[in-house]
Amino acid sequence: MREFRHTEFCMGTAFTYFGRTDRPSAEVEAAVRSSAQILHQADEIFSLYKPESPLSRLARGETSLERLPQVVSEVWDLCEMWGERTEGWFKPFNQNNMFDPSGLVKTWAAENACLRLEELGITDFAMNAGGDIRLSKNISEGIPKRIGISKPVSIAEKAGALTVLDLNGSDYYAVATSGTAERGEHIWNPKTGLVSNELVQVTVVAKDIVTADIFATAAFAAGDQALALLNKHVGELQALLVYPNGDLQATEGFTKLFSPV
Repeated sequence: MREFRHTEFCMGTAFTYFGRTDRPSAEVEAAVRSSAQILHQADEIFSLYKPESPLSRLARGETSLERLPQVVSEVWDLCEMWGERTEGWFKPFNQNNMFDPSGLVKTWAAENACLRLEELGITDFAMNAGGDIRLSKNISEGIPKRIGISKPVSIAEKAGALTVLDLNGSDYYAVATSGTAERGEHIWNPKTGLVSNELVQVTVVAKDIVTADIFATAAFAAGDQALALLNKHVGELQALLVYPNGDLQATEGFTKLFSPV
């Protein structure tokens, strides 16, 4: 087995692939290129920073949903589904009431990119999607599935790990974090219209990266109602919440994921 690594810059962040395979180098490179193309296709369609993207044209009122690629309607439907599952704490509209599915698209595209890699025979790898982690289900035997959670800068005397999770033997393959450490106060409460600041970080461990990311964002927006929301989905996910004063709360069963080392 030979290791491979590749970093693809897209959507204003970095997607890093790391894994092991016995496939020839040329096949691995072609598979990663095909996988990364999915990320760029999503960016070309859904970016509100690209003036000529379908979503930007929709935002300016230059077109209608029916005239856009079918995938836009599919993502819209997914956003509505996640809005219902999170009891309205995830909302794909910004404060100007403009459709903005960016809270879904990054990890949705990452998941599809990982699926493409698996379809092409690369099945033992991990992806770091701008800080959110997606593991394949075929990690080599003996390789520890340990993932560190960073300390929020706002409460840390110095950078480092808040804790380390051990996903070996679990049904969880993804970890996502939402908070203010890197992008400041950017998540708003869709029920009040105000920026959420009752938490500084929410990390969610789930069976897939989209679930982890959506619930991390929704829980952060929910503030003091976050733990109650997350505990309704224990089994499907686990979560750790960090408050501005450094206090921690977790879902029932989260501590079972702590790495013993």
